[in-house]
Amino acid sequence: MATIKVGDKAPDFTLPDTDMNPRSLHDFLGRKIILAFFVGAFTTTCTKEACAFRDAMARLTDLKAQVIGISVNDPFSNKCFAEKNRLPYPILSDYNREVIKRYGLELPNYAGLTGYVTAKRSIIILDKECLVRYMWIASNPTVEPDYQEVHDALTKIV
Repeated sequence: MATIKVGDKAPDFTLPDTDMNPRSLHDFLGRKIILAFFVGAFTTTCTKEACAFRDAMARLTDLKAQVIGISVNDPFSNKCFAEKNRLPYPILSDYNREVIKRYGLELPNYAGLTGYVTAKRSIIILDKECLVRYMWIASNPTVEPDYQEVHDALTKIV
């Protein structure tokens, strides 16, 4: 299990979006990037988090930030989740769990399901060069990030 830390270059990846189009991290270079790893589509806390980012889009756009949601759900579930919640940002499917492994964000045996691995709820902010500038990783999947702290971290990045 690899782990990244503040100051590291974020590992590139390519994952399918909700329309099965491959999307790579390097496609978003030149903007601040908020990687929002979430536990599972349609769960209560993940829905609240996804909608909080949706509702903050005007402020995030003003900060030249791009939100990218990532879950281990399949693209079809992610599409239903994005449509139901009117999410205006890409939701990518790490269905084979390669990215959460590379980033060190695996949450094994989620909900008591032996062998089921999902993503730890995590917010990773990258600068325009894909350097990690901020990380928040929850040990408890029912805890939401501090959205003001995320906003403050974005304002500190040029």
